[in-house]
Amino acid sequence: MPKTLRSVLVLVALAAGLSGCGTVNEKLSAGMGDYVPQWAGGLPADAPPRPGTPQYDAYMKERERKRLLPAADREKEEQAQKGAAGTTSAGAGR
Repeated sequence: MPKTLRSVLVLVALAAGLSGCGTVNEKLSAGMGDYVPQWAGGLPADAPPRPGTPQYDAYMKERERKRLLPAADREKEEQAQKGAAGTTSAGAGR
């Protein structure tokens, strides 16, 4: 087998192998990010749900509801949520 033909075949095989790895990694990376812990660079705890899930639809409805609230009501609601979260975390620490 001539040296140039062998080189071409090796390059074609490497290109095919690398393109296969690219498609596998693309599909894995879309879902694997959900399973990486936050300390290792994964999604933060307050990240919104992924589009296309029922949780995302509920999240967007709640976000739209809050957007339509008057500013005064929105501030009261946020303070009430912060107060409720503070009392539960204080009780859990004891």
